[in-house]
Amino acid sequence: MLTVLVIVTGLLLLITLLPLSYSQHYLIRSCDFVRLQVCYLASAIVIAALIGMWQSDYITYPLLVTVALVILALQAKWIYPYTWFAKKEVLTAPKSSEHSIRILSANVLMSNRHSEQLINLVDKYQPDLLITLESDSWWQDKLSVLKKNYPYQIQCPKDNRYGMHVFSKFNILDAQICALIEDDIPSIHILFENHQGLKMQGHFIHPAPPSPTEEDSSRPRDSELIMVAKALKDSARPTIVAGDLNDVAWSRSTRLFMQISGFLDPRKGRGFFNTFHANYFFMRWPLDHLFHSKGFSVKRIKRLAKYGSDHFALLTELVFEDANQQSLETKPSEQKQQDIQELAMNKADKRKVPMFEKS
Repeated sequence: MLTVLVIVTGLLLLITLLPLSYSQHYLIRSCDFVRLQVCYLASAIVIAALIGMWQSDYITYPLLVTVALVILALQAKWIYPYTWFAKKEVLTAPKSSEHSIRILSANVLMSNRHSEQLINLVDKYQPDLLITLESDSWWQDKLSVLKKNYPYQIQCPKDNRYGMHVFSKFNILDAQICALIEDDIPSIHILFENHQGLKMQGHFIHPAPPSPTEEDSSRPRDSELIMVAKALKDSARPTIVAGDLNDVAWSRSTRLFMQISGFLDPRKGRGFFNTFHANYFFMRWPLDHLFHSKGFSVKRIKRLAKYGSDHFALLTELVFEDANQQSLETKPSEQKQQDIQELAMNKADKRKVPMFEKS
């Protein structure tokens, strides 16, 4: 028993210390993902070692307690902002729903064939914007039933698990599909206006994860995050960034994204909202994100029920409080609405985050 505790404690200490390195190798960066699990195991070691101290006078048990507590302290520093004990980074919205926006982000899992379960979630929660990730042509066909309630759509089906679709109840004024870092990994960027005429920007991304089957390094993912952050840091419009970032909320790269962009995370002080892995309760972390510029408050955040994917869908409802300071511009012509999808596809090879400054 003592030998097992020593081995596990040593492994947890290694996993805790490795991410302090600036190495972008997937083995190092993957240690960011399991901080919650490390905390659970370290807590169990503390309890087991305390029991061992009560039953034996071996000096090893006090040492195990000390090391496990150090591990807990180091890990807690990263995850604490996402606990209920931390201060909320974004205020809670008032009851008024004016200038509210409800976003549902769902990594559908390309091989998942339970489209009706996702459609039921959409019908139940009625998001203003639906973003699907890993959606291929099959999913595009199945989700075509949403056309009646979501007349504005940007479609980018792919069979490489990086397809993406945007369904909107709001007018999409302009859109671009961009390959920011890698040619076969798209991102979708839209300029839209709510029902009160307030213009906003949405940027939806799904960078490749650092893993032995995808990328040996986190460099492509981190580069895309920083590229988006730098482009959006001076955005004059209310702006939202959402998607499966293949990164956890507390990682160094996500923190850097927020620091550069000046964006806020509505989950801080409200919970982890672990969206992956849906099938293994003991191995879950927050992979699906929504960040926003200043001026928003939070009406609700909710992790939704399973729908056949390895991800849970994430529902976020925001209210823009500074709307009275924004200029409300006229709606686009009907012809322009019809051209949105074509324009988006024609701009797919751009390696620049669109800001829609002249729209």
